[in-house]
Amino acid sequence: MDWKTIGIGAAVNAIITTILSSLFLPLFFIGPIIGGFVAAYLSEGFEDYDEMDEKDGAVIGTMSGIIGGLIISAIILLGGVTLYVLIGVTDNFLINGYITIQLSLTINLILGLIGGIVGVVVKK
Repeated sequence: MDWKTIGIGAAVNAIITTILSSLFLPLFFIGPIIGGFVAAYLSEGFEDYDEMDEKDGAVIGTMSGIIGGLIISAIILLGGVTLYVLIGVTDNFLINGYITIQLSLTINLILGLIGGIVGVVVKK
């Protein structure tokens, strides 16, 4: 696997999702799809690229989605810590943080998988 390419896809995922979720919340799903697409589309360093199929694109997109989901979760949690400290509420922070991480990872994993498959299909 080309971790550099997966990292680029994850970074694109995190940047686009963060921007779109702060501006237009319903469009946050575009980031993981584009991140998975970029990771699969740029994965020419993959061994036997001519033999690469949709399953390989799904794996690359999924890895990009997981890494991007972790980055987005960290950004959301850091913002949440600041907010909770400012208003003085710390009771449910661990529960809310856990739910945030789980939802972010699940959504990004699934949408990155879709983007990876689309990236391989478009490349061929």
